[in-house]
Order: sequence, then structure tokens, then C-alpha cells
Amino acid sequence: MLKLIIAEDEEIIRRGLVATIDWAAMGAEVVGDAADGLEAWQLVASRKPDVLLTDIRMPRLSGLQLAEKLREAGILVHVIFLTSYADFSYAQRAVRLGACDYLLKPVDEEELMDVLTRIRQQDKTSPAPVSEKEEQVSLVDWQPLLADTHLNPYVRDVLEFLSAHYQERLSVEEMSAQQGVSASYLSRKLKETTGHTFNSLLTRFRLQQSLALLAEGRLRVYEVAEAVGFSDYKNYAQVFRKYLAMTPSQYVHHEKQG
Repeated sequence: MLKLIIAEDEEIIRRGLVATIDWAAMGAEVVGDAADGLEAWQLVASRKPDVLLTDIRMPRLSGLQLAEKLREAGILVHVIFLTSYADFSYAQRAVRLGACDYLLKPVDEEELMDVLTRIRQQDKTSPAPVSEKEEQVSLVDWQPLLADTHLNPYVRDVLEFLSAHYQERLSVEEMSAQQGVSASYLSRKLKETTGHTFNSLLTRFRLQQSLALLAEGRLRVYEVAEAVGFSDYKNYAQVFRKYLAMTPSQYVHHEKQG
């Protein structure tokens, strides 16, 4: 049974979603609902749902800001955005933030069922959860993916391009334009295949390359940051600490100690 939280600032819509949908038949249970993004953030952090069904536009914290905040905090939850035709461009950005899907209002129950079914199937085939520490130090290893002859060709092109051009300023929009597909399609395929967004893949690969340079000891830390494509040392240090739970200097010291 999937645990689900609903975030929607319009009370009539929110109550309708909670009360009129047969969640049990969909293999889901609503464990909370929120009237704005900040309340949703607090609920997700405390109740740890499997799925967050959230409006894109909400007071205090928009759905997009909420998704970004959850991603930065490392909170793993499947995000489904509710949107209108007028907000379709926001929905496309939502996919780039790692949303698993978006649904147009009013919600079509068959489409919702399809999304929840896909989430359950994805969770069944995903590797077992790792600890926070293991997640922090696990950066990127897509060689097994590249060896898969059935790998989506667009995903393969992205991974190979990142491997060769990670030092450059890159974006999923640029990559999708090169391949002649939409950014939303490419983002979706990357997320489905690797479990990460384009930006997450790029960041993790850059970090991994930086570890080798730090271990060599030929460059100063800020020179390493520049060499692997980070905009500045401060950004590099923040990202390094987020993923590896230590500073670059601490890592260098650790390597010297053997």
C-alpha cells in the first residue's frame, strides 16, 4: 500500500481528492493533506510518504519550490504534480526537477491509477534502499548501463556526452535540442533509467572526477573545482559536503593519512 500526501491550496479540490477517489482500490492510502507548500514540506518530513500529489502553484512554498527543497534535503518521495493547461510550462520544468509525472486538472482517475501502478512497479524493481551514509558516498557508475544493449539510445548519448564534456556548461535543454527530442522526454527517460535527473548525474560525475584529482595532490582545491566544471569553489565545497559528508580539505587529509 502506497502512503500518499496531497498538497492543494484550494480546499474544495483538496477535499474532493481525499474523499471521492477510491484510494484503496488504487493500492494507496492518504496519510495527510496540506493547504500550502510549507505545510506539505512538514508533513512529508514527518510522515515519510511514498508519493506526494501536489499542486504546482501554492502559497508560502510552490510545488516546484517544494520539490526542489525535498531534493536538496535528500528526501526520497515520488512527486506527482497537478497542473492546468495554463501552467503546462511549469509542468515541463517539474519533470526536470525529477517529478515522476504530472496530471492535468481535473484529475482523470484512470491516469492517476496508471501513474501509481508505474510507481509500484518501479519500487519493486529498484535496488534495496541504502543508508544515508551509503547514498552520500555513492556517486555514479553508469558503465553497467552503457554495456546494456537495450539502453535507450538518447540516454546512452547523454551519458557518453557527459563523460566527455562534463567540464563544460551543460543543460538538459541543450542536450535534448542536439538529439531532436523534447527536454521533458529526455528528462523522463534519464530519471526512469538512472534514478537521477540530468543535473544530478552531471554533479555526481563531476564530483567523482574531482576525487581523483584531489587524491593526486597536484592541484589546489579551487583549481580542482574549476577543472571539473564547478562555477566556483564555494559551490563545489557545498555540493561536496552534501554528497560526501565532509569538505574537500578533509577528504585530502583523509587520503594523505591513508
